[in-house]
Order: sequence, then C-alpha cells, then structure tokens
Amino acid sequence: MIIINCVCYICIQNSKFKNQMTLIKSISGIRGTIGGKVGDNLTPVDAVKFASAYGTFLKAGSGKLEAGRKLKVVVGRDARISGPMIHNLVVNTLIGLGIDVVDLGLSTTPTVEVAVPLESADGGIILTASHNPKQWNALKLLNEKGEFLNGIEGEKILQIAEAEAFDFSDVDNLGEIIENDAYMDIHIDEVLNLALVDIEAVKAAKFKVVVDGVNSSGGIIIPKLLELMGVEVVKLYCEPNGHFPHNPEPLKEHLTDISELVVKEKADLGIVVDPDVDRLAFVCEDGEMFGEEYTLVACADFVLGKTPGNTVSNMSSSRALRDVTNLHNGNYEASSVGEVNVVELMKKNNAIIGGEGNGGIIYPELHYGRDSLVGVALFLTHLANKKMTVSALRASYPEYYMSKNKIELTPQIDVDAILVAMTEKYKNEDITTIDGVKIDFAENWVHLRKSNTEPIIRIYTEAASQEKADVLALRIIEEIKTIAGI
Repeated sequence: MIIINCVCYICIQNSKFKNQMTLIKSISGIRGTIGGKVGDNLTPVDAVKFASAYGTFLKAGSGKLEAGRKLKVVVGRDARISGPMIHNLVVNTLIGLGIDVVDLGLSTTPTVEVAVPLESADGGIILTASHNPKQWNALKLLNEKGEFLNGIEGEKILQIAEAEAFDFSDVDNLGEIIENDAYMDIHIDEVLNLALVDIEAVKAAKFKVVVDGVNSSGGIIIPKLLELMGVEVVKLYCEPNGHFPHNPEPLKEHLTDISELVVKEKADLGIVVDPDVDRLAFVCEDGEMFGEEYTLVACADFVLGKTPGNTVSNMSSSRALRDVTNLHNGNYEASSVGEVNVVELMKKNNAIIGGEGNGGIIYPELHYGRDSLVGVALFLTHLANKKMTVSALRASYPEYYMSKNKIELTPQIDVDAILVAMTEKYKNEDITTIDGVKIDFAENWVHLRKSNTEPIIRIYTEAASQEKADVLALRIIEEIKTIAGI
C-alpha cells in the first residue's frame, strides 16, 4: 500500500489524529491530547510525571542544593482551555520537589524564554501545543539560558520519567510560587529597545494593521506591541479564551477571515500568530499571503542590510534566504530540522539572524528562540524604511514555491534502504545527509525525511513555480515507488 498526500511535517491535524487520543514523548518535551487513559494521553498523571522528571533532572545537575539554595523555574502557558489545569499540576509538582516557581500565568513561548535568564532561573516550562488544535497541550522544556534542551538532556528526562526516580521534598523544604504577570510587558520593552527597531519610523508610516491572535495570548501581546509603535490596530480573534476560531496553524487555507478583513479595512497588512506566538505570518494589503517562508527572508534582508553577517535556517526552508544572504555578502548554512538544531548552527557560524520557514524568527540580539514580537518589530521597521506596500516588498524577493508531500509505505518496506538508494542515484548532485537526504539541483531541491514512528517518507520540494515543484515531487515519488517495488 502507498498513500500520497500533501502534509505539513510538524502538524498533527490530519484525519488520522483528529479523533484519536495520543501521547507523544520526545526529547523536546511531552505533548498529547487531554483526557483518556494514563500513558496513552496527556492526563493529569502524565503531566505530573513529566514535570517531576524535569525537576529531578534539574536538581541532579545543579550545585545549588549543596550550597543550601533552591532551584528556580519559570512557568507560563498559552490560552488553551486545558491550560489552567495543566498549569496548576506542573507548578505544584515543582513546588513538591522543593523548586521555586516564577509563575507568569498567561504568556507566550518567547516571553518565557526571555524571562528565564532575566530571572536567573535554572530552567523554564512552557505549557502549549503550539499550532495544534484545542484538544492538545504540551510541556516544552527550557534550560537555564531559556533555550530548548538538546537531545542528550531530553533523553535523560525521558529515562527519569520511565524509571519514576523522583525524590520529593519534606514540608519544611517545599518550593514557593512567585507570581509575576509583568513579563509580557517586559518582553515588549526588550523588543522595542533593540537597536534596529525604529519606533519613530514606524509611527511616521501610520500603518493600519489587522491582527489575528487565534484567541490566545498573541491577541494580547501583539496589539500591545503595535500600539506602542504607533500602529492603528484592528483586532480579529484576540480574546484569549482558548476557543480557536479556525485551525490554529497560520497557513493560507486557514486565514480567509483575516484576508477579507484586511481588504475591507483597507489595512496596510495583516499579522497572524499561532497560539504560543513563536510563528508569524503576514497578509498583504490585497489580502494575499506574504508567505510564511518569506517572513524570515524579509526580516533577514532588513537585518543584513544594517548589520552584515551570516544566516541559518533548516534544510526544509526556502532557498530564498540563501539568495538574500548572498546578496548581502553573508554566508548561509542549513541545519537539521528542529529549532534546537537551528540555534546550535547559528552559534557555531555566528549567524546574526536565523529561524525556520514556518514563520519562526530567531534574532540572537535578544534571545535564541523563535519570537513573533521580534519579527513584527523588525518587519514593520523594514517596511517603514522601504516606503512600499507589503505586496511590492514580497515581489522584490526571489520567487520560490514549495510542494510538501508524504509517502506512507507498508511496515515491511525498509525506509532507510530507500533513502540510501536515492542518495546513490543522485550521488553526482549536491547532497546533504545530516537529516534524511537533501538533493540540491541547480534550479530546485528535494528533501526526503523519514518518520521516527511510522513507515513514512516526507518529501519537500522547492522550485521557481508551483507547477515545477509539484512535478519534481511527483517524479521523486515515482522513483521511490520503483525502488520500493510498488
């Protein structure tokens, strides 16, 4: 059996998962659907178990305990319906381990990342399932720098959870809760204080912007940022009640409402974020999508024009970033898929901006994490300097189009052998094998990645037109079918 269909790699919203309870344990944390049986879903027991594992991991690696000091962890959540429940379970579990908690309450992923080093904390937990539907939630785990844990650290936490090797504190050594609801404002201030953010230029441009906050914390923080930059804001779905009015992944097919409202309001652009505000998409003044892939391209163009340097994105992101970086005489590098991998390569190559093609901007001048606030501030400054429409700005960049597909094979088929065969077939091309197989042709590319849990090969292609990207994808699919003997 072979099934071919279009899919977003990190999305779990296809029909296979809509009505199925799921718990996914990975090195980056734990995520799953609320309710159901322990161990099969994200139940209260599972939330406590993995919060306990994380706290135990921090205690084992800290010298504070020997010095008689408590550890400190920052915790924040998005506006999901299950957020308060999971939040209370996680916070009180950490307290039970003798860890103090800086409780940000309703927050965003980048806000928690910013707060960890400012609080001199030992780590952070963000309670969010990012762009996934309302039935999902997750524990995203940070280190003392406010960055996601690496693979080795994540694996240790999974081992601790499996062994349930927890040692809770006695009554005299319980942790304390320090409530601090000011960090969204602090985060905004940190962004506005960046050297490249020109508030006066944005104010002078007199922008009118429609904001879709998908009824989560982005509906609070993005309008507040814009208003401080002198932008007229039209709010759409900005009530943080967790009832997502549309599929929360910021893709074109989910954003018809804001596209129509931008045109109706004669706005200069639309801004869309996902529930935890680490992904950013723009809508042009004519209601057309700017393109998630081009969020990073535009911001990088602006930053590189002011402070020349290097860039990084993952291997499945658009070639347009490479082109723009080359125009600014910088060096572009591609990492394995995953934010932690992008950050690692950015540090290695001294990249001044980077991120992912899903609308994730990483600007180290503030912190090493995807941050929609940073993206908004840089983009508006860029637009104000350019004195052009958003659609004209988009047209100024190289035109690339992507096709995202997958092949689902039977379990009997050796997926690794197929990837090896494709590598051999194209050995005379520019090939990278650090994350599946990426084949760079002169005019286009294809990236093949296997699933870690299913006999699936994901196929991303990019070319100068949608037709060419689709044709390349179909050709590669047929070649894989031939190798698999199907």
